[in-house]
Amino acid sequence: MLNKQQAEGRYQISVVSLDELVPQDHLVRKIENAIDFSFI
Repeated sequence: MLNKQQAEGRYQISVVSLDELVPQDHLVRKIENAIDFSFI
């Protein structure tokens, strides 16, 4: 059984962008800077 505190936390939504999740020095960022993906 969920108590009130657990029930409230269950429905919270966080908005997180992918830019926040990928570190600045990650290989994916280097590839993104080197390749023009506008053709996709």
